[in-house]
Amino acid sequence: MDFEFSDEQEQLRDAVRRWVDKGFGFERRHALAKAGGKARAVLGELHELGLAGLAVPEGHGGMGFGAVEAMVVMEELGRGLVNAPYAQAALVAPTLLSYAPAALQQQWLPKIAAGEALVVLAQQERASRYRLDRATTQAVEAGGSWKLTGTKIVVPAGDEADAFIVSARVAGTDGIALFVVDKAAAGLRLRGYPTQDGARAADLVLADTPATLLSHDGLGALEHAADVAIAALCAEGVGLMDRMVAITVDYMHQRKQFGVPLATFQALRHRIADVKMQLELGRSMSYFASLKLGEPAASRRRALAQAKVQLGNSMRFVGQQCTQIHGGIGVTDEYISSHYFKRMTVIELSFGDTMHHLGEVSERMRDTAGVFA
Repeated sequence: MDFEFSDEQEQLRDAVRRWVDKGFGFERRHALAKAGGKARAVLGELHELGLAGLAVPEGHGGMGFGAVEAMVVMEELGRGLVNAPYAQAALVAPTLLSYAPAALQQQWLPKIAAGEALVVLAQQERASRYRLDRATTQAVEAGGSWKLTGTKIVVPAGDEADAFIVSARVAGTDGIALFVVDKAAAGLRLRGYPTQDGARAADLVLADTPATLLSHDGLGALEHAADVAIAALCAEGVGLMDRMVAITVDYMHQRKQFGVPLATFQALRHRIADVKMQLELGRSMSYFASLKLGEPAASRRRALAQAKVQLGNSMRFVGQQCTQIHGGIGVTDEYISSHYFKRMTVIELSFGDTMHHLGEVSERMRDTAGVFA
């Protein structure tokens, strides 16, 4: 299999890397985090690079790129520790809207591609435990109109978004449907707060809130979007690990103990070798995840769960080992390495933690596991 990137993909990588190096240093990122994590202006700058419409079809004003281009962008945003909800805005929302009626697509996709609208998924609830088919938010239809009642938590950039794609259980059925809710809709309340990784989220309370139906069969669309989000998080995790390892290696060459650099100690060199092995395992599974996004749902879901397990293990190992090599400075807020570790920890808990996805992998291998399979 050819893992070489095309010239166009390399140019895309270079464009994002140059923007990160020039306009998004650690000082700016740290200042945004201290100010509460609002990053709508950062999304605007990514739009100026042409990235807002990356996954939006050309017919709606986007670029119509695929999973590999998204992976390339997310790796570079991970290396730069960019605390903006890019994956939610530019990858997850267009995926969900691809299941919407033509009129609804025409209403929102051109705005997303133009960087004029931030639409985010509001799916998580306190009792859902990473299960996409669990929702207590209720959807009631009356006179051809829909109203939603319920609470969604940890909605990315919730108090900065223009609209939400909300999962809800249709009253009187067991089905999950998806709805678009405008931020200005009656009965909608938001409570925003910063997250541990320097970004921002909000809790969303709906009380007979008017909504527009996106899809009656919402679970299939939700699973597809969750897999797109997982692939994006895996790619971001690779970028984070890559940069954290580089920071640690630089530190080992500069920091001296007993009059010699840490890099001369054989035990630490062996530890870094193990760290780099985990990084490459994570990278290979990130590639695997992105390449599997076009597969049928069953094989796609299994592959993305496998990737999330490996990335969870790799990020934990890389983060812990690099922090230990740094010593006390590695956990201080003023030092860049600690922020990489925090972001990796949040990624590990997003769209299902490692134990959840280990269970998903196990469940999907029951028919093929074993000596006699």
